[in-house]
Amino acid sequence: MVNILHVLRESFAHHIIFSTGLLLIFGNILGQLAEKFKLPAITGYIIAGIIIGSSGLHLINHKNMELLRTLSEITLSFIAMIIGGEFSFSKLKIYGSKIIILTLSQMFLTFILVSIGLLFLGFSTYVAFILGAISAATAPAATVVIVEKLKAKGPFVDYLYGVVALDDAGTVILFSIVFALSVSAMGDASHSLSVSIFHAIMEIIYSLIIGVIGGLTIHFTVAKKRNMNEIKIITLGVLFICTSIAISLNLSPLISNMAIGMILVNLDKKNVRILFSIQPLTAPLYAIFFSIAGAELSLSIFGNNRIIIAGLSFIVLRAIGKYFGIFISAKALNIPKTVTNYLGLGLLPQAGVAIGLVLFVQASPIIMDATPEIQSQIGEMTNIVLMSVFFNELFGPMFAKYAILKSLKRR
Repeated sequence: MVNILHVLRESFAHHIIFSTGLLLIFGNILGQLAEKFKLPAITGYIIAGIIIGSSGLHLINHKNMELLRTLSEITLSFIAMIIGGEFSFSKLKIYGSKIIILTLSQMFLTFILVSIGLLFLGFSTYVAFILGAISAATAPAATVVIVEKLKAKGPFVDYLYGVVALDDAGTVILFSIVFALSVSAMGDASHSLSVSIFHAIMEIIYSLIIGVIGGLTIHFTVAKKRNMNEIKIITLGVLFICTSIAISLNLSPLISNMAIGMILVNLDKKNVRILFSIQPLTAPLYAIFFSIAGAELSLSIFGNNRIIIAGLSFIVLRAIGKYFGIFISAKALNIPKTVTNYLGLGLLPQAGVAIGLVLFVQASPIIMDATPEIQSQIGEMTNIVLMSVFFNELFGPMFAKYAILKSLKRR
């Protein structure tokens, strides 16, 4: 067995196509196995990635992981457009203000609880607050996959998609404010609070502009076309271009692609066919996406007791904030019980946005030039977020699936 693994690593593991094939096959096998145990297939995909990645058999080398992230970006572009496609103005008239209140409630309660909890554990003020802001992030990918798998529809899904979509934009603004204050606390006067807030708002506006242009381009290009293959080709082309522009300009591809979906569904109801045209492509992309997420997770973070305690506190307090932020505000708004009791459970998965924000902290010039003590604290911060991502991507989908199934039974 050892010899076979050695041959695979030496002869094939360097090839990107081999890595992609492994992710698909292992992901499919463990995804089906997970479903036999009544778990989401996503959980199986992530475990498959852990097994063949750097924490397991080392069958995917570092260079391939960098290339595979491109597939992750493509998958997220699909997911974001699907979420945006749920944002019809008719639904927003019914749920709009309530969705905003629900989003802000869960976001701020999570931020406050995690920040205070980490302060009690002895973390510095800026580390606790930055982690609190990052904890507000929610991963849309797991939610969308489970909803599609269960073919779920109705008010619960509308609220769920609405909160997940707004949470990304809200978290970016909250993080920018907190990071600006934290940078000031570290002694860098060049990063003023007003400038950081302005940059965060402009990032969202520019991302929306890219998405609006992309949505209009797709609509007017395919409006009179009947050939679904042609519609699919044009849609993918515009979607990929918008994603690459947003990434290249350090904007949010999630927000841009959500805007594409929102523009399409509101310009013409017939544009739903555009979203349907790309659905056959999503299954293998989802399998690869979550397998890559598992392959990137390093189990070495569980070797530090301080990180374990802080990470578990982060995970538990974040879950409490997400759940009760929704529960309390939904009760006050007299929202149906299915949403009040279960929506918070659908917000537990956490991945790309959280990792992106902590990597932003690491790459910040003031952090790179900071004292060894501050850099050490930032290293701990990174490991806490990675531990949270590990648990919430592995177990979060289970809670999300449970919540969606409960909402369907009580309709």
